[in-house]
Amino acid sequence: MIGVIGGTGLRKIEGLNITNESLVDTPYGKPSDKIIIGKLDNRDVAFLPRHGDGHTIPPHLINYRANIYALNTLGVKAIFGIATVGSIPIAINPGSIVFPHQIIDYTYGRDHTFFDGIKNPVSHIDFTSPYNAKLRELLCKNSSLEDMNFVKEGVYAAVQGPRLETAAEIDRYERDGATIVGMTGMPEASLAKELDIPYAAICPVANFAAGRQSSKDGITHEEINKQSEMMSHNVSKFLKVVVEAYGN
Repeated sequence: MIGVIGGTGLRKIEGLNITNESLVDTPYGKPSDKIIIGKLDNRDVAFLPRHGDGHTIPPHLINYRANIYALNTLGVKAIFGIATVGSIPIAINPGSIVFPHQIIDYTYGRDHTFFDGIKNPVSHIDFTSPYNAKLRELLCKNSSLEDMNFVKEGVYAAVQGPRLETAAEIDRYERDGATIVGMTGMPEASLAKELDIPYAAICPVANFAAGRQSSKDGITHEEINKQSEMMSHNVSKFLKVVVEAYGN
């Protein structure tokens, strides 16, 4: 079974047959929402809305441990995380889809590990490559759809939110080597790694980051939501291709 964590767009994928909705309880509490289970091209898919019903859970309060644990309980063998981001360099325009290969974690105060010495013994996973190479290869190999701009590498700056960043913070992230910025990339990626579930991110770019290009004088959530809505069809279309190609 393939797991997808993201917005509500999966329901709109042509050919998706939803068979069940399951609210899985875990030792870490309840996940963000019911997990939607269905079939796409005879492949089992489990979809979890990261921010809950109606987008009510802010990034720093998402129960990432429960989300990943619940998908693992259902037998998910690979996870694609769909996460909207802002672009730092001019070369990555809004409307693009980025497949990050690295991540820098600027978040704090989140329950970020299963190996906390309480429920599980302390363990130090190797996180040199945060995203699964085979899943990234699958994404890159199928990234030739018409009218879509794909960027096959990127460094994801995972920030706390829910506020957007200052222009100076974006300058700092660029000096650190980041190319995109978002609020949900961590600890989702590392928790999947701890449970040995292959994980890769699909990052639609909704806007230029603070102080850059069209966002030079500021950003509004209305702008982000408008661009995200425009991109939802492309993301769903691409995800359908990826799910169908998985395992072939």
